[in-house]
Amino acid sequence: MKSLKDEIEQIMEKVHYAKLFDTWVQNFAVNLNNIWNESSARELTHNQNNMNKNSSAIIIGKGPSLKKKNHLKILAESDYKGTIVCCDGALIECLKAGVTPEKFPKFFVVSIEARNDSTKNLPRSDLKKYFDHELVRKYGNSIYGLFSTVADPGAIDLARKSGIHIYWFHALFDYSDGKKSFNNIAALMVRSKKHTHGLPGLQTGGNVGTTSWFVAWQILKCKNIALIGINHGWNIDDPSELILSHGHEFPVPEIDKSGSSFEKLFPKIYNPEFNCTCILDPIFQYYSKALKEFIRRSPKWVNTINATEGGIIFGERISCTKFTTFLEKYLF
Repeated sequence: MKSLKDEIEQIMEKVHYAKLFDTWVQNFAVNLNNIWNESSARELTHNQNNMNKNSSAIIIGKGPSLKKKNHLKILAESDYKGTIVCCDGALIECLKAGVTPEKFPKFFVVSIEARNDSTKNLPRSDLKKYFDHELVRKYGNSIYGLFSTVADPGAIDLARKSGIHIYWFHALFDYSDGKKSFNNIAALMVRSKKHTHGLPGLQTGGNVGTTSWFVAWQILKCKNIALIGINHGWNIDDPSELILSHGHEFPVPEIDKSGSSFEKLFPKIYNPEFNCTCILDPIFQYYSKALKEFIRRSPKWVNTINATEGGIIFGERISCTKFTTFLEKYLF
């Protein structure tokens, strides 16, 4: 008998595939000429044998702990010399807070989202807003952008016009289907011109935070990876409307909050590492289960550190520490 978590995972995969497949194909078609003429993310890969054992990266998401714990201010005022991997939705807030490529030269932004205002049956999300700011245009020439081949062309074009250096990778979602998969067909088309050795393929876990974690060690070969702003859960005092809608502006479904089904769909999880309790919605259950499984299976040299000081990312092969403690240990 399948567990509720297994059922949720299968449902989420089907929803993502059914709702977004046409958009993925359309976006890839629009992006293809630029993919042929621009750089592969593989060009950013360093030789693993030459890595320092203390090489590190900070993955920056836009979760609630980022502001609650004042992590951007702490980072901006630090002398951290490692790598910054910023999720696209957190880019502008990072730059506003003084976390810029001027202070942190190894500065990367990652974007995988295919949704835009024309995507039907999904929450409206204009992805171009992530790159439409004077600070992005000011610092764009010093930012390295890693983009999925199926990401929103409008957002990528705006990033390109802002001076961000574009590097491409495949987001893996149906490669297990073999030769008939879109991943395989897209890879063949990409290799037909410039990228004869293909582009790197990355798992995404359905979200840019998990993708950024893969970028940090698979592409950039960083050994010690800290997570901030990646909670994968809601605070217990967050409004129920926010939790039920996963933070989007669309009608909240009618759900009996007093029933056992609600408790299973929106469980409360206690994090003993940070002594906090969070609420998971079905989407965060899908995201967190995938990320924890990826971390568990990652190479032994990868050290994943939850420095959010909250959320539900804890367990096997995950260290939890205060962000200031991480910075002190991996300052250089």
